[in-house]
Amino acid sequence: MNNIPFLSLKDVTALHGAEINEAVARVINNGWYLQGKENELFEKHYSEFIGCKHTIGCANGLDALIWIFRAYIEMGVMQLGDEVIVPANTYIATTLAITENGLVPVNIEPKPNTLEINDDLIEAAITPRTKAIAIVHLYGRNAYTDKIGALCKKYNLKLVEDCAQSHGCKHTDGRVTGNIGDAAGHSFYPGKNLGALGDGGAVTTNDSELAAAVRALANYGSQKKYVFKYAGRNSRLDEIQAAVLDVKLRYLTEDNAKRKMVAHYYYEYINNPLISMPDLLPDEQNAYHLFPIIVKGKKNRDRLHGYLEQNGVGTVCHYPIPPHKQECYTKEVWNTPQLSLPITERLADEELSLPIGPAITLEEVAEVVRLVNEFK
Repeated sequence: MNNIPFLSLKDVTALHGAEINEAVARVINNGWYLQGKENELFEKHYSEFIGCKHTIGCANGLDALIWIFRAYIEMGVMQLGDEVIVPANTYIATTLAITENGLVPVNIEPKPNTLEINDDLIEAAITPRTKAIAIVHLYGRNAYTDKIGALCKKYNLKLVEDCAQSHGCKHTDGRVTGNIGDAAGHSFYPGKNLGALGDGGAVTTNDSELAAAVRALANYGSQKKYVFKYAGRNSRLDEIQAAVLDVKLRYLTEDNAKRKMVAHYYYEYINNPLISMPDLLPDEQNAYHLFPIIVKGKKNRDRLHGYLEQNGVGTVCHYPIPPHKQECYTKEVWNTPQLSLPITERLADEELSLPIGPAITLEEVAEVVRLVNEFK
């Protein structure tokens, strides 16, 4: 029986275990656990990696996105009831960040061949209330297009990136995701390409006013001790997580290269007629956080999921229920009976993610391919 997990966090951490243990011990022995030098160093190094002016660490990726939209409201750029263009095919955090701020998500279908937001559908959805386009580099794939950039410029819209899955991914012009839009939210959830040993997140931006507002909002709303400009919240990245992330950041490019080797093996050798894969992007445009395949029909997808599980291979559906179908949004005014998102709903029924990561072996990948190809 195989034992090929979808992702072994223990094995991933062990790749750089000695340095991670040293970093954690350093923080413990230092005795300073919040808002210290480890955060300063990580924020500096992450800004250099992204190519931006500002990185603000926070508690998690959802908070990072929430603070971006909240900061724009505090700055007078947006107000309650304004609209944000958002991919319909995404994890719910992207939509939650919008609705949490009293903004209205306008869902756009993905392109079936890329699984990312369809830029051909965006302009028709823009209204006088539209204030931003949120793009999600889902699965690690670059979602930005020059057409999206042109639309933001034409209609004076903010471009917000959800980079929760795209650490190290680049656009065709060489810009790293997180330095393409006006602001970006990043998640350092343990399973990410750049993952902490718990929750963590960050905002990156070149806008100094936005950066100051985000930093304050994530620290109870305070820019000066005991003085509160905003009604914020406690959403800080702790020193241990910052130290761990700083270690893992040094190896991110190397670890992503291992992911790319796995992905290329899948692309080259998977040949089951029941299965299709999204268009192969140039390597720099895909961080391969996930490797999604599309299985013809929900029944076949569920059968393949069960078949692989029975043979000791872990897989996950990303995501089985799209945001607009979640119970928490069923009564929202924007979620009308007329809202039709058939491509998104089909992907929810047919997508399955195969094991991928820097710790999986080529022998394990070959076994996954063998099983996938033998499935009928």
